[in-house]
Amino acid sequence: MKTRSKPILFLCLLGGILLICFPVWLEVTGAFSSQWELEEKLAPVFQNQPGRAEWTVLPLAPTLENLVEVLMDSPGFFTMFWNSVLICLGVLAGQLLVGVSAAWALAQFPLRGKKRVLNMYVLLMLMPFQVMMFPQYLVLRQLELLDTLWAVILPGIFSTFPVFLMYRFFRAVPRELLEAARLDGAGEVRIFWQIALPLGKPGILACMILSFLDTWNMIEQPMTYLKDKSLWPLSLFLPSIGLEDMGMGFAGALLMLIPALLLFLGCQDQLKEGIALSGGKG
Repeated sequence: MKTRSKPILFLCLLGGILLICFPVWLEVTGAFSSQWELEEKLAPVFQNQPGRAEWTVLPLAPTLENLVEVLMDSPGFFTMFWNSVLICLGVLAGQLLVGVSAAWALAQFPLRGKKRVLNMYVLLMLMPFQVMMFPQYLVLRQLELLDTLWAVILPGIFSTFPVFLMYRFFRAVPRELLEAARLDGAGEVRIFWQIALPLGKPGILACMILSFLDTWNMIEQPMTYLKDKSLWPLSLFLPSIGLEDMGMGFAGALLMLIPALLLFLGCQDQLKEGIALSGGKG
């Protein structure tokens, strides 16, 4: 029975892999397709023409024109790219400053009402952006941060997910080690810098990777808080593209995928280690 189930399991896993890779395959082949080919294939979708959209396994007339046009003749693309870089750097730096210290305090200090705070964190994690959009908008307007990059950076800094994940990891730090450090005369600040941060490095790195991927791909937040298109991040490059520029859209999406893909491939071992260790102790 087990031997018979292996081919079925293999086919199910293969089908799942192909389903996940399907959008990436569309993106890659679209980036190397000529503009006339894309217009012919996608006209029924974007121009309400009769018939159905079609797609070929490989481009009929492969070309590098789309990539060259994006890299050489599209200054707006690089403006969006650097906006994304600034947003990601701001969010990650803020989460390192605020999130790590908050997670350590919640994990190790006997704070009053700590369980209620953690329950609130879990509740906020479950809420979609649409629920939090209006109160965030009011706060940002009161702070006069709308239509600035800070309107996207500030809510990201105080995201609940990194704190929750790092809290789970810091809870796994042996209390005996901390007590021994205190008996040796180490203060709380020294314990945090010399014990918590080195031991928490896998969890912190995993949080930073996940936060980067989330921030790099965010769409709703910048679309809501940024009206000035010169401040838009790269994630809004594709939604601003029409059928007449679809080749540039596919090329831009492919270029946007590369940093996230390289980061994931280069740090996947640290990511898996950090997530696994963060679940070691509740």
